[in-house]
Amino acid sequence: MRSASSTLLSCPLCPCGEGAVFHKDRLRVYYKCPICSLIFVDPQNYVSEEAEKEEYCLHENNIEDDGYRAFLSRAAQPVFDFFAESEDKRIGLDFGCGPAPVLASILTSNDTKFSVVNYDKYFFPATQEDIFSHDNQYDFITSTEVVEHLHSPGTVLKSLWRVLKPGGILVIMTKRAEGSVAKFQNWHYIRDKTHVCFFSDATFEWIAQTLFSAQEKKITPFFHGKDVVSFVKL
Repeated sequence: MRSASSTLLSCPLCPCGEGAVFHKDRLRVYYKCPICSLIFVDPQNYVSEEAEKEEYCLHENNIEDDGYRAFLSRAAQPVFDFFAESEDKRIGLDFGCGPAPVLASILTSNDTKFSVVNYDKYFFPATQEDIFSHDNQYDFITSTEVVEHLHSPGTVLKSLWRVLKPGGILVIMTKRAEGSVAKFQNWHYIRDKTHVCFFSDATFEWIAQTLFSAQEKKITPFFHGKDVVSFVKL
């Protein structure tokens, strides 16, 4: 990464990308990669891990909260739909589950064929070796409101894809940027100081075609509303 005073900064998603300044506000500088369209914050504007965890603890993610369960159900639905015709037992990973494993509760209470491994950096801190120990390890992976926090999204997404079984599904929930500076600068999503990466439709298209596709296996993103996207591993 280059210094905050540079007009270009290395993209944390695609290794060859260098983002130019896209927007500045009084707290942070945002860059946009011309290759993958990721909008990202200068690393010098990252908060500490202590401040990040403190921010997470302010979120009221109660397992009994009907509104929150309804919100996360939109990420569970692609998993239910994808395996609707199958009676086989399926094991999944909820990557970044937060302090309460609400999504796992939704997935396992609605269908007994699912079991879920919960991982969260702060609240369910299994080691990277535990969750990424074997290739083709999980039938499905969910990650809700996580990727916007990642400092190295390319590395993490490649690791998640590696441990997903062929024929499995990866579901990501994050608000998607619409592209224009005018909309971005007034977007509530950038007000959270722990949000450092902002994905658009074009970014997820790039991830599917470049990060996840291999040889004859061309991956396509499936968009479910404005903040859920899924990928099926061929």
